[in-house]
Formats: sequence, C-alpha cells, structure tokens
Amino acid sequence: MKERRPDVLSGTPRAHSIDRWIFVITAAWFILIVLTGFIPDSVMKVGMVKAGVRPPFPPALHVHAALMGTFLLLLLAQTWLMATGRKAMHMQFGIAGVAVAAALVLAGAVLAPTMYYETWDALQTAPAAARGQLQQLLSIKENILLLQMRIGVLFPLFLAIGIAARGSDPGLHKRMVILATAVPIEAAIARMDWLPTTMPGSPASMELFGVLIIAPMFVWDVIRNRSVHRAYWWWLSIYVATAVVVELLWDKPAWHAMAKAIMRV
Repeated sequence: MKERRPDVLSGTPRAHSIDRWIFVITAAWFILIVLTGFIPDSVMKVGMVKAGVRPPFPPALHVHAALMGTFLLLLLAQTWLMATGRKAMHMQFGIAGVAVAAALVLAGAVLAPTMYYETWDALQTAPAAARGQLQQLLSIKENILLLQMRIGVLFPLFLAIGIAARGSDPGLHKRMVILATAVPIEAAIARMDWLPTTMPGSPASMELFGVLIIAPMFVWDVIRNRSVHRAYWWWLSIYVATAVVVELLWDKPAWHAMAKAIMRV
C-alpha cells in the first residue's frame, strides 16, 4: 500500500492556529452573510409596512428571526470556546444550542404556513384588479414552500448526525454542525438581489451559493488533511439529491396542487 504523504503544514504554528480558528471564521462568515442579506431587506419591508403597502410582520416571523440569530451567536460562541480550549463550557453551551435548534425547527414549521395563509387570505377578499398579482405571489410562495420543507428536513437531520457523533467522532461532529447551519443560510442569499440568480424560475442559483458558502472551511480541510472528510460527502450527497427533487417539482402544476393540499386550501 502506498504510504500517505505527510501534510507539509504539520507542526507549523500557522497550521495549528488555522485548525483552531477555521470553524470560528466560518461561524462568523455565516453571521456576515445573514446580516448582509436580511438587514437591507428588512429595512425595505419595514418601510413598506409603515407606508401601508404590506401587512405588518406576523409574530411567528419575529420569533423565528430571534431564534435564528440566537442559534448563530451560540454557534460562534461554541466554536470560539473550542478554539480557546474551553471544552467544558462548550459542552454546557451545547445543551442550549440543541434547545434553540429544536425551537427553531418548530418556529419554521409555524412560519411557513403563516406566510402562505397571509397571501391566501388576502386573495380571497381582494378586488378583481388585484387578484392576478396575488395569485402570482401565491404561486411563488408555493414554490418557496418546497425550499422551506427541504430546510426543515435537512437542518435537523445534519444537526442530529453531528450531535450523535459528539463523543465518538469530534471531527464529524464539528463539521456536520457547521454544514447543518449552512442550509438555512440560503434564505439570506435569496435576499441578495445583486447576486446572479435563476429565481424565480429555478432555485439552482441559491443551491449553488449554498455550496459555495462552505468553501473556505472545505478548502482548508482538503489542503490540511489531503483528503475530503466524509462529513462533506454525506452532506453533499443528501444536499444534491434533495436539490434535484426540488428542481423537478419546482413550479409544476402537480406541485402547486400538492402544496394547496398540504396547506388544506
């Protein structure tokens, strides 16, 4: 068997430093993406609410935003604690992280139908002149429901894999928690209208950017370890398989009928 070449960076202070901090950098990178995507979008929509051209934000949206922000800050704290050698505190914070993640999944399950019914209810009482635009918006929300359902499955799935490995495989644990968090970050990318996009015709651009945001961590991993960690293979295979399903259903009449059945309208 051919002997594996040693990592040329092994033993260097720079390599060990990046090993400790690459996950902190990635967590901070996620927060930057979320702020870049949501702050301008939120400011615009708050202005629309004040102008009376859109309804106020539902409470479920505020709860979801608060939980997502809390989870991202906990992730940053968790990665920083491990980078600075505070493992015991990291484990304590981990309990809070699991609780917030569970609440976040539940909040997402409430938010998705809430936003759908907001448009559906408006459509039922809208004057004839406004019905066409509202119907188009409802169709878009039915497509978005596909992405929300995908996130609602993948985020807890990847997180569960990471949590299950926390004692037996720290490498899988830390990577999978980061990769799980990358999935809902797509919502922030969707709000960056200055990026090239295939929306609303196809979600392909969002899914591509969803892969690209993990590139810094992935590239360092490959350079450092001279191999692709199995966490990336597991994540990418499931991520791509579900993306193909979404792409096949996207904006198809059968999906719109199914979405209405799911929403019971």
